[in-house]
Parts: sequence; C-alpha cells; structure tokens
Amino acid sequence: MKQLRRSPVGMIGTFMVVSVVLVALLAPLLAPHDPGQHNRRERFQPPVWMDGGNATYLLGTDQLGRDVLSRLLYGSRISVAVGVASVIIGGALGALFGLLAGLYGGRVDTIISRAIDTFLALPFLILVLAVIGILGPSLLTIILVLGFTGWATYARVVRGETMAMREREFVGAALALGASRLRVAAKHVFPNITASVIVLATLDVAATILAESSLSFLGLGVQPPAVTWGLMISSGRDYLSSAWWLAVFPGLCISYTVLGVIFLGDFLRDVLDPKIDT
Repeated sequence: MKQLRRSPVGMIGTFMVVSVVLVALLAPLLAPHDPGQHNRRERFQPPVWMDGGNATYLLGTDQLGRDVLSRLLYGSRISVAVGVASVIIGGALGALFGLLAGLYGGRVDTIISRAIDTFLALPFLILVLAVIGILGPSLLTIILVLGFTGWATYARVVRGETMAMREREFVGAALALGASRLRVAAKHVFPNITASVIVLATLDVAATILAESSLSFLGLGVQPPAVTWGLMISSGRDYLSSAWWLAVFPGLCISYTVLGVIFLGDFLRDVLDPKIDT
C-alpha cells in the first residue's frame, strides 16, 4: 500500500481500473435507460451540454434513439468479461505448458517449444476468421479465441523462468529427495515465478480489450443486440460529421480502460518484477 501511495502512475491506474470494474458490475443500477430500447422520436439527440440536448439523455442518443450513456455502461461489462476471462484461459494454459517444458526438458520441451513458435508465427486475423467460421461469432467464441491464441506468450515466459529456477539449489534438493516434478513445480517453482505471470497478465488485459473492440468493429466479434464499445464505434462511424458522439464516446471509454490497465501493469511490474528493465 505504501508503494502504491508513492507511485502516481500506480494510483491513477488503480483508480481507472477499479472505476471501470465497478461500472461494469453496477451497470444495471447506474444505467438510466434500457440500452436496447428504441425511441425513433429521440433519434440523434445531442449530449446535454449542446444545443438541443436535454437531461433525459446526458450523452445523447444514437440513430435508433437508444441512450448512449446506458449503452456505454453496459458495453463495459463485455470488455471486462472478455479481458479477464481470455487472460485467465491463456495464462492458465501457458503457465501449464511452460512449466512442463521448463521442468521436463528434452522431448517434452522440444514439442512444446515448436508449438509455441508455431502459434506465435500464425497470423492472428486468419486464425480468428477460421475459428469464427467454424463456431460462429459470439461472446464465448471471442473469449475462447483470444484465450487460446494468447497462451503461447505465457508459455514462453514461464518456460524461461522455470528453466532458470530449475538450476537453483532448493529445486535440485527437492528433486534429489524424491519429490515429483509436478510437486516441485507446484510448491517451489510456480510460486517464485508468479510475479512475472501477474505482470504479463495485467498488461495482456489491455491488449485483449483492444482486440475484442477491433473484432467487434469489424463485425467478427459479439453480435447485436449485445452492446460493446467496438460495435458502437462501428455503427457510429457513418455519422461522425453529424453525430460525432456515437463513435467518440465509446472510443474514449476504450482508451480510458486500456490506459488504466497499462498504468496498473507498469506499477505492478516495478513492484513485483523490478529486474525487468523499464
């Protein structure tokens, strides 16, 4: 806590991330309107501070008369869900394979290392198109795609850390005393490399949120009537000259969230893994 108070970047990042998470959790209570409710009589209402705006729709309405503020609040739920769930899937798979490769070495390491290289070499968009073509676009599909495509980065980091830990005396002593490799991995190795995984996962949340927004913008992500910031930007891009708020506000929300996660990740990197050159 003292380190957080001494770090302006850490405090700002923590505040930004916590605020987004709270908004996502409390969206049904905070939203003044149903995000999917159409009201064609109120189409293209400007934000409250502009001429013609009113307090009923603080951030205006879209081309179907839906409240922009309510849609922004509900859109945060999908961004947070995709970011956290995808990172958990990718991090868990990557940590498992990285530990196996680093501890066992030999043929196991060779097979896993080749798999890591293959996944990192695959074009992301082509892989996404292939999976979505098979499973169809949905929230679950996006989470699985982003999770399974992200495991290789974690595996490479964990493998390197595990191979370094394997040379430590206490790990060698545990193996010499008859402890199984899986027990050594769970009790001695993984707790000592958790800091690196946490830092990587935190920064990966930002990349995942951007990826989800980009896929939704392209029509490859979550589909209507679900609300996502990427979809809001996509539907509002045709009205930038006449109703700029339709695309600008969700863009600001994405920027705010990603910057907050990056600030928090930088702080955690300095605290948990100071050997990394910043």
